[in-house]
Amino acid sequence: MTYLDYSATTPVNEEVLNTFVEVSRKYIGNPNSLHRLGVEANEIIKASTKQISNLLNIKESEIIYTSGSSETNNMVIKGIALKYQNRGKHIITTEFEHSSIYGPLTFLQKQGFKIDFVKTNEKGIVDLDNLKELLTDETILVSIGYINSEIGIKQPIEEIGKLLNDYNKCFFHVDMTQALGKIKIDLTNVDLASFAAHKIYGIKGIGMLYKKDNISLEPLIHGGKSTTVYRSGTPAPALIASFAKTMRLVLIDLDKHYEYVTKLNKKIKEGLSKYDNVFINSNEYSIPHVLNVSVIGIKPETMLHALEKYDIYISTQTACSTGTMSKSVYALTKDEKRAKSSIRISLSHLTKESEIDYFLEKFDVCYKELI
Repeated sequence: MTYLDYSATTPVNEEVLNTFVEVSRKYIGNPNSLHRLGVEANEIIKASTKQISNLLNIKESEIIYTSGSSETNNMVIKGIALKYQNRGKHIITTEFEHSSIYGPLTFLQKQGFKIDFVKTNEKGIVDLDNLKELLTDETILVSIGYINSEIGIKQPIEEIGKLLNDYNKCFFHVDMTQALGKIKIDLTNVDLASFAAHKIYGIKGIGMLYKKDNISLEPLIHGGKSTTVYRSGTPAPALIASFAKTMRLVLIDLDKHYEYVTKLNKKIKEGLSKYDNVFINSNEYSIPHVLNVSVIGIKPETMLHALEKYDIYISTQTACSTGTMSKSVYALTKDEKRAKSSIRISLSHLTKESEIDYFLEKFDVCYKELI
């Protein structure tokens, strides 16, 4: 099997899975229970939270566990909006966000909130001057993803964060789902951030929100004791412990892995450059882990299934997207044909060079058959 869909989800690391199984078997108590079994389970959660806080250089009290980034993004956008609507009802985002950002924003629009989309340049990078123009006393939230999941464009989060430091009523949320484990992360100028374990070789069903202590939220889920007042529900020690484990492992040799993936990315681009109908959508501001290309004349799902016959797995858009056209590719290229024919190849340090050779070989076969 040649798996080239790491941005959708990643295979579970064996050590992480072992941690999940071990904790599941050994710590059977409800962490909220007062008896010894409950206390032991709660200690596991505390130890895991301490490890994550050290890895991200944040406070333990700033960690809120969720089921993943979709829940986290909803929690932030709805939670901030409902808590601070007395300050204003204005939110700013971009045209390069995940559907779990647009979903709650659409919901809030129906409740009377105003949503603005900051302009981006020809490379897809946020226009800081336009962002300044959009900011008002009514702006309560700016939500911008660090790495676009379809094209891989990396936004200047540090610059945006410093700009927003001058606006005391406005919070800065960054979806870092596609960034963790691929590039270095600094949360200094970020107020809230979203993460998910299954993007970093962890288990599906566990994620987290980083939230600065001085910020409050209206919870999505009410009732029931948990690790925080912002997210009710019985805590899951095995998932939390496995999340801490996978985060620790994924941050090892980060620079080395980045360099290796860059090499693979370059090889694919060189291999695809010979085709007249293939256009590279990812650019120099994209991280190498994501390579988006358009194959004009071939429907994305047709190419996907053609490669699948050779046990090669790519994607058309993000796994959570709907519709026939990539909104991100259209926002970048303003070309409907490219937006309707784009495929995403996403890489990992686990990807073998021989797998790239095999992909290019079979892509050539499929291209000649379908074009």
